[in-house]
Amino acid sequence: MEMRNMFNKTLLATAISSALLTGAALVQAQEKDDLDVASGDGFTISGNVALTSDYRFRGISQSDESAAIQGGFDAEFGPGFYIGTWGSSVDFDCNDECGGYDGSLELDYYAGWSSAIGDTDFGIDVGYIYYDYPGDNGDEGDYGEVYVAGSWKDLSISVNYSDDYYGGTGKFFYYAADYSLGLGHNFALDFHVGYNDFDENGFLSSEEDTYTDYSVALTYSVAGVDLSVAYVGTDLDDNDAWGTDWADDTAVFTISKSM
Repeated sequence: MEMRNMFNKTLLATAISSALLTGAALVQAQEKDDLDVASGDGFTISGNVALTSDYRFRGISQSDESAAIQGGFDAEFGPGFYIGTWGSSVDFDCNDECGGYDGSLELDYYAGWSSAIGDTDFGIDVGYIYYDYPGDNGDEGDYGEVYVAGSWKDLSISVNYSDDYYGGTGKFFYYAADYSLGLGHNFALDFHVGYNDFDENGFLSSEEDTYTDYSVALTYSVAGVDLSVAYVGTDLDDNDAWGTDWADDTAVFTISKSM
């Protein structure tokens, strides 16, 4: 598994996602057996598309607990450098408390560098991701994060930092750990836990300034398609999440394809 894929935000990343990529999920995506759609000497382009029953990012629904369609492209070049973009349908139309974005699209742009450390099982990944919400008031939600991650075999630890998080809510740190366990016969079990630390308490609708998210996902790969079912949740309650069920524990189903 390429370490940078932990930052893709799509849920086939178990987080993930998240990857990113987390970070992108964005974020950790399971880009298994990628089929390069274009390649050259030291340069490859790959893509991915997914349909998920609920787009969860750091445990909170970004699609009003409804289905979302997602996809992205990555370009790799030189010794470990990459750039990419990833998008998803979103729906934040909850109530007057949850902020102002009334659009239906999220676009992420990221760039970074990843590499194995010598001939060991250790790896490193550093980069930057920008979350864009197009629309009349989308700039109220736009923000960027830098990220750094270390991996050992199928375990990865990552830290994301934003100096001005979604909605202009101040500094934010995200600490995450992900572990992927191959079960054989094209099955994999992925574990994720993340800790969200806000410098101020303006992001959530309560006075809380920290919360934990977690997920466990079972993925089956067949004919280049990944089928995933995940249990995703947080330690937040409805009062913290703008009077919605967006942060409640739930099951999420995803079908994805790498190209």
